[in-house]
Amino acid sequence: MKTILVPTEDHDQMAAVLQTAWLIARRFGSYIEGFAVQPAPSGFLAVDPLSSLTIPQTAGSDAEIERESRRMFESFMASHGVPPAPSPTAPPPAYTLPAPADSRGLRRGPGQNREGASYAWPRPGGESDTFIGSYGRVFDLIVLGRPGRAPQNPRMAPLEAALFESGRPVLIAPPTPPNELGHNVLVAWNGSTEQARTNAFAMPLLRGANEVTVLTVEGGMTPGPTGEEVALHLTRNGVPAVAVTAAPAGRTTGEAILDEARFRGCDLLVKGAYAQSRLRQMIFGGATRHILAHATLPVLMAH
Repeated sequence: MKTILVPTEDHDQMAAVLQTAWLIARRFGSYIEGFAVQPAPSGFLAVDPLSSLTIPQTAGSDAEIERESRRMFESFMASHGVPPAPSPTAPPPAYTLPAPADSRGLRRGPGQNREGASYAWPRPGGESDTFIGSYGRVFDLIVLGRPGRAPQNPRMAPLEAALFESGRPVLIAPPTPPNELGHNVLVAWNGSTEQARTNAFAMPLLRGANEVTVLTVEGGMTPGPTGEEVALHLTRNGVPAVAVTAAPAGRTTGEAILDEARFRGCDLLVKGAYAQSRLRQMIFGGATRHILAHATLPVLMAH
């Protein structure tokens, strides 16, 4: 996870998004790239909620959005001691072997070097939501905020573009900035192709974790390998994984997953996105929808 994309907007969870990206970057020595996201004009509603008119964007407001987004991004990097990345034409820094463990005893897999994180803001203007899906294809990870219903919350459109168009994993930051990430991981196994793909994307984090729990929820499985088989596969790949099964006990699958993560003190959830169709999830609900609405820990998702 050496390259991280952070689409930047003025919402109430931007500090949590930047903190989440930084926790990954300091662990892997990653390059973090930011850019301003400018919602389409139709995303700006008139003051009168009954009106169908929209407030058009102007060149001045576009420039102000970009300036404020860049200020937030660069101020965070400066306050956390992350230096600007060297020019792409500069020679690469000499490679140094990572230390075997950090001061907290975190297991470290190959290439997990906390030194060398850097950032850049190479784009002078803002970009649309759809740009996230296309440009994100050349990054190892995209970091976004958990969507919400309030106007000040992160929007759903950037997350959908990242999940369905980039082909890359998306790390969804919780509303509150996390202090740790990747020490104690819950893998929400449901037997699906989406979850298998997400597990593969998460492997660099799983190999560096102290604890990994593979959770299956009774009644929440699709045809596929068992949780015990997944835990064995992970163990053979150097991951300290154990399998557990939870009974819903009157809860939905999404509720059971988040309850288990809370009970075990997990700091990361690995969850495939939308094993059901988005339309079915919208009508009937689903684990992805519940987790997107209620997760209080970082969630790594892929589709």
